[in-house]
Amino acid sequence: MLNYRHLYYFWVVIKEGGFARAAERLDMAVQTISAQVRELEKQLGHQLLKPAGRGVAPTPAGQAAFARAEEIFTLGQSLPDEVREAATGRVAQLSVGLSDGISKLAAHALLAPVLETPDLRLVCHEGEFEQLLAELALHQLDIVLAGQPAPRNPNLRLTSERLVDSGVHWYGPAKLVGKAQREGFPQSLTNLPVLLPTGHSALRIALDHWFDTKGIRPRIVGEFEDSALLAVFAARGMGVFPVSQLGAGDVGQMRGLRLLGQCEDVREEIHAIRSRRGLHHPLVKQIIAASENP
Repeated sequence: MLNYRHLYYFWVVIKEGGFARAAERLDMAVQTISAQVRELEKQLGHQLLKPAGRGVAPTPAGQAAFARAEEIFTLGQSLPDEVREAATGRVAQLSVGLSDGISKLAAHALLAPVLETPDLRLVCHEGEFEQLLAELALHQLDIVLAGQPAPRNPNLRLTSERLVDSGVHWYGPAKLVGKAQREGFPQSLTNLPVLLPTGHSALRIALDHWFDTKGIRPRIVGEFEDSALLAVFAARGMGVFPVSQLGAGDVGQMRGLRLLGQCEDVREEIHAIRSRRGLHHPLVKQIIAASENP
C-alpha cells in the first residue's frame, strides 16, 4: 500500500522547489526527506525528481505523481472543516458538474431555486462530458448539467432528464444595437461584430447551421468557452452575442446590453444527469421540480 507520508514529503519538495526549503518548512533534516522520497520512487518504480539549477524539478512521472498528490492533500486540508460542519448538521452541500459548452448563464438560472438554501455550500466543477460522468458515477458529484443526455450504459447507472429546450436571443451593447439593426435582424449580423461560443459547444454547431441556412456570414471577433465571460466582453462594447432564452434573464441585468433579436429556430438543450444517489438529494430534486414547473 502506498506510503502517504512519503508522498507528502515529495509533494512539499515540489511545492517548495527543493529539499532545503522543504526541510525548513517541515523542520526536518534534508537527508531524512531525501531518503523518504527515494523510498517513494522505489515503491512506484520510477524516478520522480531531477536536478534543476539549485533545486529540483519533477520528471514526467513526477508530474503525474504531483498532480495526484495535489488533489489528495488539498482535499485533506479541507477535511477537518467538512467533518466539523457535517457533525453540526448545518451545511447543505451540492456538488454540480457543468459540461464544457453549455451556457453558464442558463446553468445559473437552473440553480437559482436552491441558491437561497440556508447554509448552502455549492461546489461547481467545469469539465469535459466524459470526465464529469465518471466523477458522477463515483459519487463525487450530485448532478451534471450538460448539452446532451447520458449515453446508454448500464454499468454507469445514470439517468437523464431534459431541463431546457429554449430558443436563442441575441444581445449587444447599446452603441451597436439601434433601431436599424433590430429591424434588419438577422441579416444585420453580417455587418456587426459577433461574439460566439467556441466550436465544442452544441449551441455553436446549431448557430453555424443557422448562419448557412440564412445566408449570413457573421464577422466573428471573439470566441469564448464561458458564456458569462462572453457577456462581459459584449457589455464592454466588443460585439453582439447569442444566449439561450433561459439565460437571457441574467444578461438583461447587465447595464448597457440591449435585445437585438430572437431566433426560435435555434434551440439550446440542457440535460440533468444523476446517479442513483442524486435521485434522493433534496436540492437536486428541488432543481428538477423547479424546471418542470417554471
